[in-house]
Amino acid sequence: MPVTRPDRIAENTRGGGQRRAAAPPADDAPHVLIVDDDQRIRELLAHYLRANGFRASTAKDAQAARALMRGLAFDLVALDIMMPGENGLDFASDLKNRSDIPIIMLTAQGAPEDRVTGLEIGVDDYLPKPFEPRELLLRIANIMQRRKADETAPSEIRMGEFVFHIARGELKRDEMTIKLTERERDLLRQFASRLGETIPRHELAGGAGAANERAVDVQINRLRRKIETDPSNPVYLQTVRGKGYVLHSD
Repeated sequence: MPVTRPDRIAENTRGGGQRRAAAPPADDAPHVLIVDDDQRIRELLAHYLRANGFRASTAKDAQAARALMRGLAFDLVALDIMMPGENGLDFASDLKNRSDIPIIMLTAQGAPEDRVTGLEIGVDDYLPKPFEPRELLLRIANIMQRRKADETAPSEIRMGEFVFHIARGELKRDEMTIKLTERERDLLRQFASRLGETIPRHELAGGAGAANERAVDVQINRLRRKIETDPSNPVYLQTVRGKGYVLHSD
């Protein structure tokens, strides 16, 4: 089964005969780790990212990725699900248990169960194959932007017994810290920047279609279990039927 369209990637990474070679990425550019068992795909994706200002490293499986991560710091992992040995979902779960590094899962088309499982373990986004490399680039850039705290937002928002510290991305109930996934942290920051305003589902999904909008519903339900005393009757994170979601604070 094809995992992506290498010919499309090649078309997007080739320059014309008169085009100058792209400058190498800056030393402080975001560093992306691409984990995929298809050598051609991971090399083409790495080339495309480097040509667009990112640093990129590659690994053929979870074991090779772990070896790289012991010696290098990464800002994001693009991770294939179907790999020999430890699969991508198990590897992602282990990463999320040990860190808050953003993860984009590369999934087979028509495998919604994998996407739901990925969201449940805290992955930040998913991209069904085949895909255009530019879409991967845009999703990575969006995640990088979401990680930057909004300097104009309030320093914290209070929701009953819960307090979310925006810059730190930290949720507390009294003095107890409640663990958030990176996606949950991003959602709270997005809501905090527009308190009391209904945010459409397609915006929360990054404008990536109905499948992503359904994934947002899963993420919202998980988040409610962390910020609502009674998640089945939410007071703060409410649904606006037919439109989206709104967050209220005290």
